[in-house]
Amino acid sequence: MQTGRHPVNLALIGFMGTGKTSVGRHVAEQLGFEFLDTDEMIQSRTGRSIADIFAKDGEPAFRELERQVVQELSAREKTVIATGGGLPTNPENLAALKSFALVICLWASPGKIWERVRNQSHRPLLHDADPQQKIRDLLAAREPFYKQADVLINTDLRSVREAAQQIALQFKLATRKQR
Repeated sequence: MQTGRHPVNLALIGFMGTGKTSVGRHVAEQLGFEFLDTDEMIQSRTGRSIADIFAKDGEPAFRELERQVVQELSAREKTVIATGGGLPTNPENLAALKSFALVICLWASPGKIWERVRNQSHRPLLHDADPQQKIRDLLAAREPFYKQADVLINTDLRSVREAAQQIALQFKLATRKQR
């Protein structure tokens, strides 16, 4: 993490199925923070599902909604934020997150991701003739953005509880250095 930063929140980035929401809820509980999921915020505000926004308005419209949510979250403190998988591909979003949060990327192999998400119909980016190839392609395209996180944590072999403990530890270490 760059010196001079003072993260007051924790932001989880990474591909779908890496555990951002489930792990994020546990981390928030461990730290005594509030938990927010950017996708849930967008759905709540628009009264529409992510799949519906993608289908009717397109991905660029959804990415603009994400940008607005990130800007709004910059005023918060003591919050664990689980982001949508594509959110950090907008450099403005990633820079904004880093201005107020320790950014942790949860990583998993394409096979583990497929195993976790294959029965979830609410994943619009998986409505593809070859969803496993789509996962590999999207992971490859997003990897340069994900690697800009302050910390990368592989969730392939970690339970939700183990990943949450590791993230809470990373946050405590990062914020201890500031004092």
